[in-house]
Amino acid sequence: MAREKRPLEDSTKDSMPEEKRQRPALANVIVEAVKMDNIQKLCSTLEPLLRRVVGEEVERALARFTPPKVGVRSSLKRIQGPDHRSLRLQFRNKLALPLFTGSKVEGEQGSTIHVVLVDANNGQVVTAGPEAVAKLDLVVLEGDFAADDEENWSQEEFENAEVRERDGKRPLLTGDLTVILKDGVGALGELTFTDNSSWIRSRKFRLGVKISSGFCEGLRIREAKTEAFTVKDHRGELYKKHYPPALGDEVWRLDKIGKDGAFHKRLNQSGIQTVEDFLRLVVMDPQRLRNILGNGMSNKMWEGTVEHAKTCVLSGKLYVYYADDKQNIGVIFNNIFQLMGLIADGSYMSVDSLSDNEKVYVDKLVKVAYENWESVVEYDGEALIGVQPYPVKGIDSHTEEPINGTGPRNAYTQGPSHVQQQAALPSSQSGAMHQQHSSTSSSGATGSGWYPLRLNVGP
Repeated sequence: MAREKRPLEDSTKDSMPEEKRQRPALANVIVEAVKMDNIQKLCSTLEPLLRRVVGEEVERALARFTPPKVGVRSSLKRIQGPDHRSLRLQFRNKLALPLFTGSKVEGEQGSTIHVVLVDANNGQVVTAGPEAVAKLDLVVLEGDFAADDEENWSQEEFENAEVRERDGKRPLLTGDLTVILKDGVGALGELTFTDNSSWIRSRKFRLGVKISSGFCEGLRIREAKTEAFTVKDHRGELYKKHYPPALGDEVWRLDKIGKDGAFHKRLNQSGIQTVEDFLRLVVMDPQRLRNILGNGMSNKMWEGTVEHAKTCVLSGKLYVYYADDKQNIGVIFNNIFQLMGLIADGSYMSVDSLSDNEKVYVDKLVKVAYENWESVVEYDGEALIGVQPYPVKGIDSHTEEPINGTGPRNAYTQGPSHVQQQAALPSSQSGAMHQQHSSTSSSGATGSGWYPLRLNVGP
């Protein structure tokens, strides 16, 4: 019996070491766990980096094989300049409209057109850095480009909107087609359109400006565009407004007055043919002029027309109205009948130097002069020589009232010798009078002091 049990015991003993070898040791388990944890941490660390690298490579590949719009997002990212600035070009002033083929492209009222480089984050002009001295190219754009005030166009979209000349035609835009920034500011030179805008889809152009190739590489600077405008054939220039207008220009050259329109006809019927006629009535009787134009001209239109007329350059003619036949006292007007000063006993006083009492008297004399303008003496400015610029005494509100119609007849009816016998201003004083007109005219653009009858008389 014992012999039969021994093989069983031997087999059991032989099997025990084998089972023990199959069980993992505790140390091995710990080591494996640490390894797995380290691998997971490493993957967590690398995952964002790998995602970014893969994303950039995919985006670059797509940009080469897809339409421009797919690259808009990338362009928007690259618009950020150094120090997170958002750089863009801007036109500082508007164009003078309308534009005609063959005519110079100018800013409003004949000003030079300027382009500036600004940081859109704060609106400040960028004056330092290589981008502040970059070279710019001027181009013509479709009139409907970014018509919905879309600001964040891409470079590809801007260039796709550029307009070329028609087949067989000269370059659409000629002249100085490049601008060099200086401290972030550039001035446009002479530009001329050679063709009208009637042949393109929108029938309008825009002027655009962009960074020239080879400048600011790798930096996105958004291009600039003007408002949409129409370019007409030069034949339409016959109806063009003048900035500034000339005294002899027909009155329809003023803003808001169309040639052969209702306002033009009303003015002509009232004897107002030229800009000079218009300005004279603005000075002498603005309410009458306002009534002639009628209710069809709004207050805003009226202000715009008068402001345009006031930019006119005056001639050197002067007019004097004397209070009596002795010609001791008289008031001096410029050629649009605006009061310039007082002349008495060979002395001259400007309007600003008059006392309150003197202003009362002069105000009365001015009114009489306007009612008896046929008695005003016309001078040639240079003919007024010899008057001393001393203060005039003894003129106040109690001085004898001027008598209507007692002044001398117009100098042209009495011959040139009469003009030479008149007392006159020295040339320096005459120049001062013209300078006084300029300052009065410019300041009067926004105030009532421009009209001679509105003297500020004290209590």
